Amino acid sequence: MKRVEKAYKNLDFLKSREARTLRILAEYLEPEKRFKDTGIKHTVVFFGSSRARPDQNSKNDFSFHKYYWAAEELAFKLANYSKELKKKGEGFAICSGGGPGIMEAANRGASRAKERNIGLNISIPFEQNPNNYITPELSFEFHYFFMRKLWFMYHAKAIIIFPGGFGTLDELFETLTLMQTKKLEKLKIPVLLYDRIYWEDLINFDKLIEYGLISPGDVKLFRFFSSPDEGMDYLKPRLKDAILNFKIKK
Repeated sequence: MKRVEKAYKNLDFLKSREARTLRILAEYLEPEKRFKDTGIKHTVVFFGSSRARPDQNSKNDFSFHKYYWAAEELAFKLANYSKELKKKGEGFAICSGGGPGIMEAANRGASRAKERNIGLNISIPFEQNPNNYITPELSFEFHYFFMRKLWFMYHAKAIIIFPGGFGTLDELFETLTLMQTKKLEKLKIPVLLYDRIYWEDLINFDKLIEYGLISPGDVKLFRFFSSPDEGMDYLKPRLKDAILNFKIKK
């Protein structure tokens, strides 16, 4: 009798409902191994719209291309700062969601600085292809959003959020919720929102306080900034402290 395929080689089984746990474990264990093999311990994560483009083709009056180039410049400056930290111990890698828009801008800036960078892509109905600036060995493809989010946060030493839509808002509020509820060990992790005018026009944080839905101190979980240089001034001492004094917790 002909031998049948081993279970772990049976793609029909691995794609089945019954093998869901195996797929989830794979999206934890495979990135963990790859990060370990490539020496990734620290990241600075960029979130923002996939629809921001480097040129101005928008049909509205809001010039999203300015956010693209601000993200690219900040990622470039951060990647160069990582080189400085490496001389004293360890640096960090720029990490994005791996797609177009602000994600591409972040990877592009790090690539311009000739530094390794990460793309945590996701398979979605409107196919999001990896951008061309991701370091090949650090390009990932996830099926489960929650596993992708885990790897966004796991090594993060700072979160930088540019204007965006549903996905960006989801990432912003999940990050703040984890910090608010102390589910994130790194309680002092910097969370920076680019362009106060955009965010305060979109979200009335003061009204949430007025209604008693968040505490006054909750708005201190994040900080607005309006230029790459301002972001660098705020991040540099905090990244230096977080990375050079990093200890693995058992």
